[in-house]
Amino acid sequence: MEKSIEDIWKEGFLESDALVAPKINKLYNKKSIHVIDKFKRMFKINLIAIIAFSFIFLIISFFIGIPITGVIFFVTLSVLVFINKELLNNLEKVDLGASSYQYLKAFNQWKNKQIAINKKISKFLYPIIFLSMILGFWFKDAEGMPLGERLVNEVLKGFPDIYLIYGIPVVGIVIALLILVLLAFFGDRIYKWDLNIIYGRVFKKLEELIADIENLRS
Repeated sequence: MEKSIEDIWKEGFLESDALVAPKINKLYNKKSIHVIDKFKRMFKINLIAIIAFSFIFLIISFFIGIPITGVIFFVTLSVLVFINKELLNNLEKVDLGASSYQYLKAFNQWKNKQIAINKKISKFLYPIIFLSMILGFWFKDAEGMPLGERLVNEVLKGFPDIYLIYGIPVVGIVIALLILVLLAFFGDRIYKWDLNIIYGRVFKKLEELIADIENLRS
């Protein structure tokens, strides 16, 4: 009885002397390297874009009068880029000489670690960025007076009995804290949403390759 293509492929992964095995292994090695190399390029470009954007925004922030926002924004994103650059350096250590399956599994483990770390960072990242915007616009000069104080004065004209804490309306503090809590709570989900937009196709291709190889090995 003739063997099916699936049987031949399975034997190719099990028998080192099978003629089809080297070809299949070579094919999947090429696919694996292509997918991971594509991710590396996208990852590097993304890191460069983040640091470039934060630097440009830092300069712009001084011109529009919110340097506090620009400085906090730049420092925060620089730390984010540094952490992910270190993670990328670890990825470079993955052995290219390993089989396509081992290579993909090693990359998948690295990817899961990288995502887990960034999910934790995101719980602080988004609240910090929001807080930096509040501080920047609060202390922005508005005709010789901080914008925040000017806004409070306008509010007091309409609501003179409003309760203040350190010159800030309690309702404003409550709203700001609520937004900070929500950003911290949903930070990891916002990150995953952003991640899927940028790398969704690459990760899907990775999962398909691993599934194909595992089916052949089973």
